[in-house]
Amino acid sequence: MITFLVFLHIIISIALIITVLLQSSKGEGLAGAFGGGSGISGAVFGGRGAATFLSKGTSILAVAFFMSCIVLTLLSQTGTATKSTAVQEEAKKQATQSFPSNQPAPVQKPPAQQPTTQGQTQEKSGELVLPPAPKDTSK
Repeated sequence: MITFLVFLHIIISIALIITVLLQSSKGEGLAGAFGGGSGISGAVFGGRGAATFLSKGTSILAVAFFMSCIVLTLLSQTGTATKSTAVQEEAKKQATQSFPSNQPAPVQKPPAQQPTTQGQTQEKSGELVLPPAPKDTSK
């Protein structure tokens, strides 16, 4: 079903592109390339027939394009809220194995600090931590 709708969407898109390009603008557009102006396009559609036919076709194809976009979006979103990936399932398994629901998660204590000679403190892990900034006493 979705494959057919995607195929239909692509056909509508291509047809919309062609009808927009065939419409004549100030420079006659591609409609003039198929007959050098109003030659063939004037003979097939009449004097103003090409403009009204192509503008109606563009309107119909634009509505069909937007409707197919909406339908494909709605069909692609059905059931995605309940699906979970293998990574999410593995994370849930590890979370329940590590911390059972009846026991709280363990709390980690901050590492002990040792003062150094320059007034800075150094954690046991070897990282340098600066002391707090002095208070402003100029007030």
